[in-house]
Amino acid sequence: MALFTPNIAIDLGTVNVLVHAQGRGVVLQEPSVVAIQEDGSKTIIVEVGRAAKEMYGRTSEDLEVMRPLRDGVIADYFVTQSMLGYFIGKVSGRIQLRRPIVMISVPYGVTSVERRAVKEAALAAGAREVHLIPEPLAAAIGAGLPIGTPTGNMVVDMGGGSTEAAVISVNGIVCAESVRVGGVHLDEAIIGYIRKKYNLVVGEPTAEAIKIKIGSAIELDSELEMQVQGRDQVAGLPKTITIRSGEVVEALAEPLTAIVNVVRAVLAKTPPELSSDIIDRGMALTGGGALLREIDTLLTRETGVPAYVADNPIACTALGAGKALAELPILQRSIPDL
Repeated sequence: MALFTPNIAIDLGTVNVLVHAQGRGVVLQEPSVVAIQEDGSKTIIVEVGRAAKEMYGRTSEDLEVMRPLRDGVIADYFVTQSMLGYFIGKVSGRIQLRRPIVMISVPYGVTSVERRAVKEAALAAGAREVHLIPEPLAAAIGAGLPIGTPTGNMVVDMGGGSTEAAVISVNGIVCAESVRVGGVHLDEAIIGYIRKKYNLVVGEPTAEAIKIKIGSAIELDSELEMQVQGRDQVAGLPKTITIRSGEVVEALAEPLTAIVNVVRAVLAKTPPELSSDIIDRGMALTGGGALLREIDTLLTRETGVPAYVADNPIACTALGAGKALAELPILQRSIPDL
């Protein structure tokens, strides 16, 4: 790489954006949320990232707080471009001797149109050169799996917008499946459950707090509970209830079944030689969803394959994309369109 060329790897997620700068590690982790204001036919970016997330559900009608990515792909091109420009500028600094070379993770199985949209958005945001890497591959590299060897390595990347399971060998994805169920859908399941059972309306930030504080994939030995505030659907007034971890398990049952099914589908397609490696080594869980209590226990129980949570699961994809950018010539031999 040329002197003074900043090399940046971006995990462009539905919920969070993580940026890895070569030689510095993960230097930025912010919500992929943008606050926008419509001024006639013009869209004005008001806030990006953490500042925008703090406005969520607390703004007037003329200010919209949105996620420009949905299910891991671009839903709003202009807003995504502005968000990428903001994050690239924040990491590279305002005075750039050279525009950065950027590696961006994209969901496995995205269409050529979706790939082109990500590339064009990054180029318009200030990148000099853009490479795209499938998220499961980046996650596996970041989790420290020996993907360059002729052995089976399995990774389950549970992001905000989708969950992807893949078997990787010799720097390539042998088989993979994805389902558009992730952290956002778990939050929505909690919102729906509380509305149905308690006639209480809660927002996404509250549902996310419930998931983090007392959420679990299976029943816990000692039950957790927390107070939840929302708006009573019948009276229209503020109301406080107490919710228990067992109820959250019940709420999350349906989306978690979809995640289990996608893992089973990949295991069913895995060549027998690689299956034996996976049974010996287990499957690595990455992404924010891997932090849900007992998710490893649920997947082990439902598939018969040992599951374990990778070190620093949220940062795995960004770390892996950064390592892939440093080893680009080696990886391009087995992945020509990287």
